[in-house]
Amino acid sequence: MTYVTLGGVTVGVCLLVWTLVQWYPGAKLRKDPLRVLARLLPFVLGWAYGVLAVLTVGGLVGWIARGALWISNWLGDVALVWGAGGDAGARASGHAFLPLTQTGTAVVLILTAAMVAAVKKSAHGAELKRGALCGVCLGTSAGVAGFAAVPLAQAVNVLGGFVYGAVA
Repeated sequence: MTYVTLGGVTVGVCLLVWTLVQWYPGAKLRKDPLRVLARLLPFVLGWAYGVLAVLTVGGLVGWIARGALWISNWLGDVALVWGAGGDAGARASGHAFLPLTQTGTAVVLILTAAMVAAVKKSAHGAELKRGALCGVCLGTSAGVAGFAAVPLAQAVNVLGGFVYGAVA
């Protein structure tokens, strides 16, 4: 298991802040809040997928997510040391991870196929990818984003049990 460092969390928060600043509509939010909030949906869906991908224990999906987390940790740690004078490698992850069940992992694989297709086909591919990387960076953190991983994992586990229980 690759743990997230303060540098990785910093990269994830930077992606989140970047997206929110680019999205912020100003007074338009009061006029038509649902339409304006809907513009955040691709990022949020990508984020949820990224959280689930980093919780995947093995296989190609987990390997790619852990590789992206390792790169984000390294880049963030370099930025903290050379940009702000901080220390590298400080762990920022929670203590316990909720593992995905076998059927939950199967649902994540199905979501991976859907995500790849959406990134290739959708006009919102960049937002989906940015959200996924943000989810990978923040999914195992000890903060609020890390706590959001627990209900996502539970929902996917229940969905997998329901789908595969109904099929089998």
